[in-house]
Amino acid sequence: MRTLNAGKDLMRDYTADELPDPRNADIQVWVGDQLVHRHDAKVSVFDSSVQGGDAVWEGLRVYDGRIFQLDAHLDRLSASSHTLAFQGVPSRAAIKAAIFATLEANGMRDQAHIRLTLTRGPKVTSGMSPAFNRMGTCLIVLAEWKMPVYDTGGIRLITASVRRNSPQTLDSKIHHNNLLNNILAKIEANVAGVDDAVMLDLNGFVSETNATNIFAVRRGELLTPHADSCLPGITRRVVLNLGRKEGLPTGERNLSLAEFYTADEVFTTGTMGELSPVLEIDGRRIGGGSVGPLTARLRDLYRQQALNDGERLPF
Repeated sequence: MRTLNAGKDLMRDYTADELPDPRNADIQVWVGDQLVHRHDAKVSVFDSSVQGGDAVWEGLRVYDGRIFQLDAHLDRLSASSHTLAFQGVPSRAAIKAAIFATLEANGMRDQAHIRLTLTRGPKVTSGMSPAFNRMGTCLIVLAEWKMPVYDTGGIRLITASVRRNSPQTLDSKIHHNNLLNNILAKIEANVAGVDDAVMLDLNGFVSETNATNIFAVRRGELLTPHADSCLPGITRRVVLNLGRKEGLPTGERNLSLAEFYTADEVFTTGTMGELSPVLEIDGRRIGGGSVGPLTARLRDLYRQQALNDGERLPF
């Protein structure tokens, strides 16, 4: 009998030469309560992440035998899962043990990124209600060999037509897996042939990009949008603290696109990409069109802190 996907093996995994880093072809992934090969790393079709994007997540990075800001990320994971009323959440010690076990199984002590996901877990029947979730949460630790994802020489952005969620609709302070708002903006960036898209809030002020927080340097002042319609990122907080330690005036306020177009420097922040200089927004060159001196300084300071302050791996 012919199926809807005749000729397409939906269970086939990617081969090493199809991956950005071929070392990831044989990684072990933590799913539920055990490690499995990536070919066997699956969740149920009844899992809440499949049914409605009902999950929370964190991104972690490993530097020279340390995980940077591990407890800060686990604090946010706990806050997000509590806000969404998850039941049967693993203890912090259990989550850390799963992270360490995954990294050790893969021999990862540096140049690795972890996608840590906690779903509401499998349902007894398909449907929206959390009352159908009776087995507790499902923990996924996906560690990959992955360097920062953006070009260190700088990136280009456009402004998306899609607006960032406000707390009136879905509070961005919940680090949830329902990412369609961001994905729609990323599609616009892909079509435009640029790296990412700036997303505005419902009042037309800059919020963040589809994947990162964003900063502007204007006349020596380090500025970033209020975290009203964007995630108050952990890397964002580290950079603000670094700026204050350097004696820079720092501020969080409403910022318009015009203020970003005419900034001396612009950069984005996030665990996946660290600090990424922005060379262009909507065809407008930013500053001199190259990596700015303050961006370069903060990027170096961030890397130094990440190398020295992370939680040591126990292996």
